[in-house]
Amino acid sequence: MRLSLSFVATATLLMIGSCVGPPAPRAVAPAPVPARPAPEPARPAPAPAPAPPVAEAAPAQWQYRPLSPGNWSHRAEAAGSVAQFGSGGAMVTLRCDRASRRISLARAGASQGEMIVRTSYGAATWPATASGGATPQLVAFRAASDTALDQIAHSRGKWAVETAGQPPLILPAWAEVARVIEDCRG
Repeated sequence: MRLSLSFVATATLLMIGSCVGPPAPRAVAPAPVPARPAPEPARPAPAPAPAPPVAEAAPAQWQYRPLSPGNWSHRAEAAGSVAQFGSGGAMVTLRCDRASRRISLARAGASQGEMIVRTSYGAATWPATASGGATPQLVAFRAASDTALDQIAHSRGKWAVETAGQPPLILPAWAEVARVIEDCRG
């Protein structure tokens, strides 16, 4: 039995010794690098396209323009309430006439024709008439129930008034405007 145990141990050692690991990786010569072509001569960069004129971009881009300088103010009068926007003098006046249930939108300055009112809901052309007096202005009238007034009051942050011959006014959509509309409907 002793012989068989030593025989088994010797055979096991021989078997373990004959185990060989994986073959060593062969060294592979790097592939030749092709020669680089000569660099092309530098070409001048194309001239940038000119920016579109501001006048062309106004209708589509009005919401990206800065607000016109000024603030809204509100006051109650015997005939209705009034909201005015400006700095120093009123550039825009929104006035309620409770007796006729109409709201007037007046833009200071001599102008004729129509008024374009832009909101985040879209643009609308309002017929307007020139009003003389101490301060010439263009005035448009709307019924207090007109949904265009709601679009002004609920426009996203700002709205615009455009008239011929004057730069557009970009106005903040503040509560004073909504107060005049609600006062006239109430």
